[in-house]
Amino acid sequence: MTEDTRPKTGQEALTLLKEGNERYVDSLSNSDPSMQRRPGLVNDQDPLAIILGCSDARVPVEIVFDQGLGDLFVIRVAGNVVAPSQIGSIEFAAEKFNTQLVVVLGHSHCGAVTACVETLIKPEKYYSPNLQSIVDRIRPSVYNLHELATANGHDVDADELIDRSIRANVRMSVSQLKHGSRALEDLTSSGQLLIVGAEYDVDTGKVRFLDS
Repeated sequence: MTEDTRPKTGQEALTLLKEGNERYVDSLSNSDPSMQRRPGLVNDQDPLAIILGCSDARVPVEIVFDQGLGDLFVIRVAGNVVAPSQIGSIEFAAEKFNTQLVVVLGHSHCGAVTACVETLIKPEKYYSPNLQSIVDRIRPSVYNLHELATANGHDVDADELIDRSIRANVRMSVSQLKHGSRALEDLTSSGQLLIVGAEYDVDTGKVRFLDS
């Protein structure tokens, strides 16, 4: 969407969504295999993977992994953080659909991680209580990196710190899923569930899976 075509008001944006849905409904009868699968998804779903990703509009999960309707069970939240509602959603999919893969998907240029780094570099930075709650969930994965970066007394390279923090945050979320839920821990220990981390590069479109 270009600057010229971007809606100027919420009502204009709503109109675009309505028009888009009409095009989608019209496309359901075309020859796209993902659309042909739709009738079988009305009563059930069988996702091949669960994705805990960031809400960032530049990371459309189904498109990134070239998957169709019903292929992915997607939970998106700013900073791909782990909270009880996200854990519960993953437990539901793993147990209900026997889905055996969870991917925590972070991405480059993450605004939530950037916000967390900014609060460490500039402690006076203020965010609303709700946004601060997201920052606080990211903070443990960033704090030690910041301490190491400042230990030599030199200025912090904010961009490098953000890049490293994005991966550290993904790894922390993976660990929280593996050890913060008895149900997921049991499935992981028995080999019925694999939980991995990954980073999507907004610039190249490449997903790099991280070592645990």
